[in-house]
Amino acid sequence: MISPMPDTYYFEDRDAALAAFGARLSEPKLRFFRSFGMDIVMGKREGSYFWDVNGRRFLNAHCNGGVFNLGHRNPEVIQALTEALGRFDVGNHHLLSEARAAVAQALTAGMPGDIEKVVFASGGGEAVDTALKMARGLTGRSGVVSATGGYHGHTGLSMATGDAKYREPFGPQIPGFVQVPFNDLDALDAEVTSQTAAVILEAVPATLGMVVPDTAYMASVAELCAERGALFVLDEIQTGLGRTGTLWAAEQYGVVPDFITTGKGLSGGIYPIAATCYRTGHDRIFEPDPFIHISTFGGAELGCAAALKVLEISSQPDFLERVRAVGESLSKGLEVLINPADGPLIEVRRLGMMLGLVHRTDAEGVLMSKILFDSGIFAVYSNNDKRVTQFLLPLTVTDSEVESAIEIYAGALERLATPQYQTLAKALAPESVA
Repeated sequence: MISPMPDTYYFEDRDAALAAFGARLSEPKLRFFRSFGMDIVMGKREGSYFWDVNGRRFLNAHCNGGVFNLGHRNPEVIQALTEALGRFDVGNHHLLSEARAAVAQALTAGMPGDIEKVVFASGGGEAVDTALKMARGLTGRSGVVSATGGYHGHTGLSMATGDAKYREPFGPQIPGFVQVPFNDLDALDAEVTSQTAAVILEAVPATLGMVVPDTAYMASVAELCAERGALFVLDEIQTGLGRTGTLWAAEQYGVVPDFITTGKGLSGGIYPIAATCYRTGHDRIFEPDPFIHISTFGGAELGCAAALKVLEISSQPDFLERVRAVGESLSKGLEVLINPADGPLIEVRRLGMMLGLVHRTDAEGVLMSKILFDSGIFAVYSNNDKRVTQFLLPLTVTDSEVESAIEIYAGALERLATPQYQTLAKALAPESVA
């Protein structure tokens, strides 16, 4: 029976909500979370925290891959959307749009080089699909090279760039897609041929374990693509909008790719919007027919209001300086916990406030997610390197919240090192997260 109770939103209680989720959405996902004692129902959310419907509070160190860069229910973004509701709805994707024009102008103002054009999407996978199909159309080639263990989405061409475990259950594969190890220029050189339309890489691949590439790697990738006539797609869906300490990670790599994809945080966590940004000249693909690519909800005008506010906040020099300072503080506080001899934590990977905490084994990485959860921090392990805990606090986190996060992680690390958890780690066969 459905009820308007404010604590449980739509159902009489938590159990009724979980039963409906299992019956109508995903029983396997419900079983997975129950097996770890993590079957909560998300309730109130604000700033760096969310609560379950029973009132238990969690510091969000996952942020849905950067969706909540500006925290939960950021009041400035909510105000912008509230005002837009008095004027806009989603708009009509066939028509010209002042709202989309304003966001495109703001987006490209902060882009490197001559990335001056935008196509909007409703989510990151769609934005990647757009970049890849444009690359194939522009080059007349079909091949795409991506990184093993990376992640660009679960739809169409974006899914074709991913690992086999995400593709093979769904039937025959799209030909021409190959993978190489990330941060390995020689391997990439061997695969980029006269049939390669695009090389697509994440600026920092989160699912692979927050691997920060060598300083010159991305610039070398761009040079290789230019030499071979392939187009370079840099996926900044997680790294963009200040997460790495600059508005775009491409700035730190000194590279101007052909495409930059963005999403997640562009929504402000309030209204879905994503974008494919690309270099001037590539819009010739749309010259014969400007309606050859459309997206009903891409660049929804309400989403544009949220995105404009996100860009206004995220592009401020003081905001970005703060991200860099907090990232440095987090790194220093966590690195002192490394015990190279026999401790569970062996490395802290970081670019800005994009952190990966590397443990000795897959089992320790999985267990750390559970221990942190029990301690009041929500963080998940990287699915393609389960040793690594993704540690993505909101970019708006306070100094006291940073101190609390480090203190809680230190306590969780002590628990992980105890005989009880080490015995469990040896016995545990990690499962895959959805």
